[in-house]
Amino acid sequence: MAMEIHHINPDKQIDFDLIEDIIKRNVQLKLSETAKKKVLKARNYLNEKLDKTDDIIYGINTGFGALCNTIISKENLQELQENLVISHACGQGEEVPTHIVKTMMFLKIQGLCYGHSGIGLKTLQLLVDLFNNNVIPVVYQQGSLGASGDLSPLAHLSLPLLGRGEVYFKGKKKTSKEVLAELNLTKVRLFSKEGLALLNGTQFMQAYGAWILINAHKFFHLANFISTVSLEGFNGNKEAFYPAIHNVRGHKGQIEVSQEVLDYLEGSEIIESTKTDIQDPYTFRCIPQVHGASKDVIDYATSVFETEINSVTDNPMVFPDEDVIISGGNFHGQPLAMALDSLCLAIAEIGGISERRTYKLLSGQRDLPPFLVKKSGLNSGFMIAQYTAAGIVSQNKQLCTPAVIDSIDSSNGQEDHVSMGANSATKCYKVMKNVLSILSIELFTGSQALSFRRPLKSSKQIEDVIAAYRKDVPFIEDDVEMYVYMNKTKDFINRYFLNEIMMGNNN
Repeated sequence: MAMEIHHINPDKQIDFDLIEDIIKRNVQLKLSETAKKKVLKARNYLNEKLDKTDDIIYGINTGFGALCNTIISKENLQELQENLVISHACGQGEEVPTHIVKTMMFLKIQGLCYGHSGIGLKTLQLLVDLFNNNVIPVVYQQGSLGASGDLSPLAHLSLPLLGRGEVYFKGKKKTSKEVLAELNLTKVRLFSKEGLALLNGTQFMQAYGAWILINAHKFFHLANFISTVSLEGFNGNKEAFYPAIHNVRGHKGQIEVSQEVLDYLEGSEIIESTKTDIQDPYTFRCIPQVHGASKDVIDYATSVFETEINSVTDNPMVFPDEDVIISGGNFHGQPLAMALDSLCLAIAEIGGISERRTYKLLSGQRDLPPFLVKKSGLNSGFMIAQYTAAGIVSQNKQLCTPAVIDSIDSSNGQEDHVSMGANSATKCYKVMKNVLSILSIELFTGSQALSFRRPLKSSKQIEDVIAAYRKDVPFIEDDVEMYVYMNKTKDFINRYFLNEIMMGNNN
């Protein structure tokens, strides 16, 4: 079967669907002729500029950061760029998941093709070759301040181009040097500006944000579905979801949630049954308002990141047509950090209200047995599953402290305000994974509650999902090792609702 190829074209917009498709299906990359022309034009312009003038240009013939006034001789420009990559590889902490690293590679390739970075075609092609051969650099989560670019993570991403550092290849961690030899690929020598082009950029934050948002859009619908299962299990009311209520307030996300829940309830015998309780607690009645507010933030963050992944975040930037090389601050991660911190809150709140629904289902109300087992007392039932959800929710609250409001001077005060967006990204990713666990516990609990509504049935959509779920997770009669079924629930959600590459066990 022919390998699928995506042509890198700087004149065409990329989006999250494309990113998910490329990473999930191992699509190969190829530089388009447009990309090659733009890259060569910028590189040739830069070479001519250095040959014809003795102008001082930051990062090209000067040191970096606080060393910006240190002039570097022409004969040392290659060493300058390679020293930059080597010295900036200072990552610590856990390794970045490989699918995020591969996304960083794709986004870095895309960003370098706009023709404003001065990268050499040979260097760029080697990065493409590594991507296509699934050679994934080892990158660490700690090290970026989210300004001056994601310097340390991108240095680790770039080390293999120099035959340095470690990579994952065919499932094993190896040295870059041995993998390059195995693939008959030759390391590059970096010319003026190339090291800086590789290291300056927001691709660490971009890659994390892309996968968080890919997940967040799916989690939104997942949370709406699971909350509807819980509503049915709690024998809740439908009135709070009527469109008229939400139309007079007008928030887009709220309107979307209410309609989606009504769609899930279409044809349900349970929701149409006579109710003795005329009003539900907020965790059920205000699902549209809470989930909807999170969706509005997800949409805002999506617009920010869609702009960023189609942007040039290098420094300095080369403009051949204008005959200028300009040092600016497009590497500053403030827009991303603000969006990620907001996104962290939005996703955490989906988990927060989910845990509260779980709590209500265990409370012995609405003709449900305490802790959702028939012989409660002898059996603890779902008691401690809710404890687990509560503990995870508490951790999410701690992780939701904004990172963007913190800034620590670096580089002797030259880089005196940083976004800390890399920390915003990694903690948001942890919150996302935590919310998967919380939603899994709610599905586990809500499906148990739903069983006590028999012989009445829910809608066909809900009954079909629960029937599939019951093949993995049975109705709980007596106490069992609950974590086994909690994990099976999470696996079911990954298979049935999500793409396993996103929220699997890969960090």
